[in-house]
Amino acid sequence: MNVSTQEKRRRFRALHESGLLILPNPWDIGGAKRLERLGAQAIASSSAAFAWSKGLEDFEVGRDALLAHLRELAASTNLPLNADFENGFADEPEQVAENVRLAIETGIAGLSIEDRHGDELYELELAVARIQAAKQAIIDSGEDVLLIGRSEGLLIDALDLGQTITRLKAFAQAGADVVYAPGLRELDDIAQVVQALAPTPLNVLLIHPGLNVPDLAAIGVRRVSTGSQLALATWNRFEEASLQLLEQGHLPATQAHRRWS
Repeated sequence: MNVSTQEKRRRFRALHESGLLILPNPWDIGGAKRLERLGAQAIASSSAAFAWSKGLEDFEVGRDALLAHLRELAASTNLPLNADFENGFADEPEQVAENVRLAIETGIAGLSIEDRHGDELYELELAVARIQAAKQAIIDSGEDVLLIGRSEGLLIDALDLGQTITRLKAFAQAGADVVYAPGLRELDDIAQVVQALAPTPLNVLLIHPGLNVPDLAAIGVRRVSTGSQLALATWNRFEEASLQLLEQGHLPATQAHRRWS
């Protein structure tokens, strides 16, 4: 049975009301369908993983190509889809709002807007205005789409923890339903953010090997995502097997292909 877009969006919001949501990031239809069969409750796109699948680097995929990708992913599964929408593909709030409107039309259940352009951050006032514009576009659409305010300062070593918390608070006040600061690595730091932003849910990127779901759930994290990590694991295995073939003349032993019922 196909689930309607409105029902996906309702489910996605409900998944943020309690507990911890694990949000894997596939980059194609096959990955989305497998995650659904494996029991995932929702999925998220990854701009980097999708770019790599096209032979590009992160941030090299254009807006229209990403919109087509989101439309394809959303239509391929009954799971709610959260969009990695980079910086909204614009600097000015008005254009961010227009691009968010286009993203909503693809069938997504949520989307993130970053405060970064290239290797720099937007000034806080502009970053907040961009979140406000994205939120207004969602309100104007009449659709129940979650907005994730994302600060990149820790990831590019541009902000400290206190400055990051200040930004995330401003994004929540501007209308973000969820906040996200990729680059958080230590449980103590994550706990500070959770406490400072409560009751707004915090998304944590599982980028550090020391982080795990039970520990994050215990300190109040409400959502974890994998970003490009699943893609990196896949590409690393692909390269290892390819090098073994090219250098040693054979493929590594593998388990029998799993058949899906």
